[in-house]
Amino acid sequence: MRGLGSRIFASCLLAVGTWGSTLAYADWVIGQVGPFTGASAVQTKAYAQGMRLYFDQVNRRGGVHGERLKLVTADDRGVPETTVEQTRTLLQDYKPVALAGYFGNRNLRHLLDSQLLAQHRISVVGFQSTDMQVLNAPQMFSTRAGLPQELEKIARHLATLGLLDLALVYDDREPEEAQALEQLVRETVANAGARLVTSMKMQGHRVGQASDVDSLQKAQPYIQAIIVVASSPMTAGFLERYRLEGGAAQIYAISSADIEQLAVRLPVELMRGVSIAQVVPNPYRSNNKLSKEFRDLVRQNGGEEQQPVSYAMMEGFVNAKVLVEAMRRSTAPLTAEQLSSSLRSLGPVDLGGYWVDFRPGAQVGSKFVDLSIVNAQGRVTQ
Repeated sequence: MRGLGSRIFASCLLAVGTWGSTLAYADWVIGQVGPFTGASAVQTKAYAQGMRLYFDQVNRRGGVHGERLKLVTADDRGVPETTVEQTRTLLQDYKPVALAGYFGNRNLRHLLDSQLLAQHRISVVGFQSTDMQVLNAPQMFSTRAGLPQELEKIARHLATLGLLDLALVYDDREPEEAQALEQLVRETVANAGARLVTSMKMQGHRVGQASDVDSLQKAQPYIQAIIVVASSPMTAGFLERYRLEGGAAQIYAISSADIEQLAVRLPVELMRGVSIAQVVPNPYRSNNKLSKEFRDLVRQNGGEEQQPVSYAMMEGFVNAKVLVEAMRRSTAPLTAEQLSSSLRSLGPVDLGGYWVDFRPGAQVGSKFVDLSIVNAQGRVTQ
């Protein structure tokens, strides 16, 4: 967002994030707590934009069962403890029927450990996490493909290219979680006929030790491609250092590495050839019913100058459609517990070329994964 539009959005966000008393209550509230400031703010805001885009359209048409929808957001600055605190306040003050658009492995682990979701019998619908414990938790509904589906898509694509000797670079996480990730990647690439040669954990927004990239360089003759499982800032930090130090292996990142942010932060020469998994349809093309609906709504609401589109915005839009569909299948008056029950039996549902299917014991509702790549001109292609 730019100019006046960004200032208006920031003002609205501040009012919501501080639980302003002037905010009008909606009939049904969806609550989002996420990093609206800091390194991941661009993705979080875009996700919220996408949800509001669809909620506003539904409200203009009379809402769901005659009730209007409202997205209430709060900033956790990426701090897990703050995620829990802001969620507790939101649950007490706004009584939402669902939570949505949460980000971060540790943030969601803290939220689950707090028992707030169980106590309030409420679910998180739509989130970004590569933690398998989070993905499988009964209070979590992923409206996008999970990490196993993304890794499988990348591994099979690499196998078709004959790139079979692979390395893994991943974000800083707890030892148990790191071990589970490495095992998942090792098994996934093996099923595709490839092998994991080495792995490396990053610390903060940079590579952990000065020798880490050197070790990858020494293994270069045996590494044909690197799979990166990390956020956009961490992926950018690794990519920049690896390329500047002469790293030549092809880079494949998962969807949490937002391709628009990488393209803004890094020069074309570092981004060229980077491939990123995408878990929603291309927001720049009207090549299916869902994408056309999204782009038509963007145009009706001021066009891309007012709200630049992105994969994160499309993901929020998809998530809002899933929530509304589950609401429509529930009976009024809607409760958080009732909505969770509706989600467990939701599917298969065609959102316009994008299918969602939740079943008891299956918390990941989509299998859609595509690969985008940055070409020589720095443009995203698929």
